[in-house]
Amino acid sequence: MNGNIHSIETLGTVDGPGIRYVIFTQGCLLRCQFCHNADTWEIGSGKEMTVSEIMDDLMSYLPFLQSSGGGITVSGGEPLLQIPFLTALFKECKKKGIHTAIDSSGGCFSHAKHFIEQLEELLKYTDLILLDLKHINRKKHIQLTGMANDHILEFAKFLSDHEIPVWVRHVLVPTVTDETEDLQNLGEFIGTLENVQKIEILPYHKLGVYKWVALGHEYQLNHVDSPTEENVEFAHKMLTAHWKTDLSKKAD
Repeated sequence: MNGNIHSIETLGTVDGPGIRYVIFTQGCLLRCQFCHNADTWEIGSGKEMTVSEIMDDLMSYLPFLQSSGGGITVSGGEPLLQIPFLTALFKECKKKGIHTAIDSSGGCFSHAKHFIEQLEELLKYTDLILLDLKHINRKKHIQLTGMANDHILEFAKFLSDHEIPVWVRHVLVPTVTDETEDLQNLGEFIGTLENVQKIEILPYHKLGVYKWVALGHEYQLNHVDSPTEENVEFAHKMLTAHWKTDLSKKAD
């Protein structure tokens, strides 16, 4: 089984618990204005790698991963565009006792029978979903990502119904995703989910702008600065206000 891979980070520390072996898959349906991986958008490109090739490489880092309580995280791009590959990879990981996580925006979620069947099979081997919720407001979500968020919110509910552990992540972009009403509404939505272990605010940055320039894309957020610590703390407070998950189940 082959996957289209953009790159691999062997000792990641910000994509799930512990030290992570992070695979960035190629291909995404969203066009987020703040994306720092715009070079992963194109579907069907990247380096083709087999599950065996990845497992052989991953095993050399296994002592570091396991000693830190870490594992493997598949990010992107959008990993769920390659579900059969992920399933085959995670099956092999589970044979080795490796913790598995997916970083997804849910942008390709569908209620189509074949997609749900494939997703449910994948989730049998998935320990954690890092769920990127870009914006709660539908119109603003379209402006920000080029796509509505109805199916993304349905994906979040689907994961809750299936009791899949989730860390919610929200990129805080001043003047774009930080309005009090939007944060309050997003917090209320998160409060309807029963599976959220952690809520992370990711401060907006411009570290990926050079990729936009190299690709010939116009970067529309050049005028936006990173949020202050106070802004981040306020946003976190708003998003956790209705957080109902049992404290004993929350991540450290």
